[in-house]
Amino acid sequence: MKYEFLKLVDILGITAFSISGVFAAMEKRLDVFGVFVIAFIASIGGGTLRDLLLGDTPVPWLLNLTYITIVVISATLAVLFKSILKNFNKTLLVFDSLGLGFFTVLGIQKGISYGLHPVICVGLGTITACFGGVARDITLGQIPLIFRKEIYASACLIGGTIYLLFYYLNFLNGFSDLICISIIFIIRILAVRFDLRLPSIYKY
Repeated sequence: MKYEFLKLVDILGITAFSISGVFAAMEKRLDVFGVFVIAFIASIGGGTLRDLLLGDTPVPWLLNLTYITIVVISATLAVLFKSILKNFNKTLLVFDSLGLGFFTVLGIQKGISYGLHPVICVGLGTITACFGGVARDITLGQIPLIFRKEIYASACLIGGTIYLLFYYLNFLNGFSDLICISIIFIIRILAVRFDLRLPSIYKY
C-alpha cells in the first residue's frame, strides 16, 4: 500500500513539475521543442541528481519509458489547454508548489530506505524537490528561485523536518506524507501571496 502511494506521489510530482516547466517555457516564448525540453528538465532533474548521489544507476527514466510518457502527456495537455489557464504566473506557482511537496516526500523516503541520517534525508528531499526547478531556471537564463530571497527550499526543509518528526515518533504515520505535502504547498503559496522573504545580507 505504501509503495503504491509513493508511486502515485512520484507520478503526481513529475506531472506537476512538467506542467510548471511548460508554463515557464511559454513565458519565455520558446518553440514547441523547447517547451518539451524544459518540461523534461523540470520534472526529471531533481530525481536524477538524487539517484546519482545515491549511486542508484541507471536512473529510473532510462529503464522505464513510463516517466517520459508522463512528461509528454502532461506537457501536451498543458500546451493544449493553455488558453484556459491564461495566468501563467499563478499556474506556474501552483504546480511548482505541488511539485515541491511531492518530491520532498519522495526524496526523504528514498533516504530512509538507504538508512541515511535524518538530516541527510531532509537534505535529499530538498535536493529532489528543488534541483529540477534550478535546472529549469538556469536553462531559461534566470537566477534560480532557490538562490533568491523567496521562500522556496526553506519550505521543503520545514515540511521535511516535520515529516521526519512524525515518522520517527510514529505519529499520524498514515497521513504524514499528505501533511508534509500540504505544509510545503501552503508555506510556498502564502510566501508568494504575502511577499514573505528571507532576510538579505545586502543593503540597497
